[in-house]
Amino acid sequence: MRLRSLVAAVAATAMGISLAACGGGDKNDTSGGSSGDQTLTYWASNQGTSLDNDKEVLTPVLKKFTDETGIKVNLEVIGWNDLQTRIQTAITSGQAPDVVNIGNTWAASLQATDAFLPFDGDAMTAIGGKDKFVPTALATGGKEGTDPTSVPLYGLAYGLYYNKAMFAAAGLQPPKTWEEMVTDAKKLTVPGKQWGMALAAGSYTENVHFAFINAAQNKADWFNGEGKPTFTGDGNVQGVLRYLDLMQKDKVANPSNAQYDNGTKSVNDFATKKVAMVINQNNADSSIVANGMKAGEYGVVPFPAPAGGEQVASHVAGINLSVFKNTKHKDAALKFVKYMTDATTQSTLDKPFAALPVLKDAKPNFTTDAAEAATFQDVYNTKSKPLPLVPAEDQFESTVGKAMNSMFAKIATGGTVTADDVKAALKTAEDQVAASS
Repeated sequence: MRLRSLVAAVAATAMGISLAACGGGDKNDTSGGSSGDQTLTYWASNQGTSLDNDKEVLTPVLKKFTDETGIKVNLEVIGWNDLQTRIQTAITSGQAPDVVNIGNTWAASLQATDAFLPFDGDAMTAIGGKDKFVPTALATGGKEGTDPTSVPLYGLAYGLYYNKAMFAAAGLQPPKTWEEMVTDAKKLTVPGKQWGMALAAGSYTENVHFAFINAAQNKADWFNGEGKPTFTGDGNVQGVLRYLDLMQKDKVANPSNAQYDNGTKSVNDFATKKVAMVINQNNADSSIVANGMKAGEYGVVPFPAPAGGEQVASHVAGINLSVFKNTKHKDAALKFVKYMTDATTQSTLDKPFAALPVLKDAKPNFTTDAAEAATFQDVYNTKSKPLPLVPAEDQFESTVGKAMNSMFAKIATGGTVTADDVKAALKTAEDQVAASS
């Protein structure tokens, strides 16, 4: 069941379900009571190299929380392929944890189910106040103008990785505009040897991210102020076409990239020096180094906008933390959220999980490359925009992303995609989203 469908189902039942926390302790304790008799259940998302790796990283951090508060934490790490379904099932069944990680793009859709605790004045104060967070990160917590039902935990942002040696050999500087990026990519495309860029052109999630970013650079929006889809606006159409043209018109990406259904495949091509550039999030570093590329062999600059375009280089990517509204341990859960978003805990977790700080004035520690760290932090803090903060956001991702998959597949097999074709595909996606609203 998609999140949008879940919203409708929950509304139809008027939230007539009881969301019981799975944690142990005193089942009648709703105020938090004494800390020592409480156990929280925490569902964490997979951030490390494996589920076991996450447990290794989180276990001592959670033990420290227990030592400080007396509150025990039952940890379950859930893979991304299963997390959304597990959350949906928890909402409808009532068998929910106390605290859960969510992809921050799900925030508005989950908020609409009314199953999560709003971080209103008192709750926000209990976790340390909104002013401690990077504003762009906190903005992902729910629909604009409402109390958020999630707060930022780990930050991520896109950057343009480039091969320093390839650029130097061609006498090129890292690009500052889209036009420079395309010109560089053309010069760095050597038939039979290397390509200028690699794209995850078969991944609907990656594709929709770049549909959003390219449209934002055109000052275009995918939804109006009432949350209705406006997919066919010229800024959206031209933004999508500009991205498709990297493979189609500019011919700087291998047509086989249309089969790349995740970002790791394009990153691996970059790491093995088959391509000169790749656009990926900052957690790509570990994959790049694991594939044999040394840290000093690549650099990172913001994903460039066209000359005169809006300086949006990424969506605000990352992981948020939510508390189920009917937890039996509200106060304990809020103490846990405060702890997980404390500066010391954040610093401890950001390095192994290759995350950007979500707290003001915090310094990134996911890399020892000061220039790379500064670039990603600047992108995250000042050049990022949240994906649409509407309940239908998940439908936007699915319909538009999969439409782009199909258009890339057409290009890869020798077909042509025009602006009219893009508009028609986006109209179909818009109609599907409107019909489900």
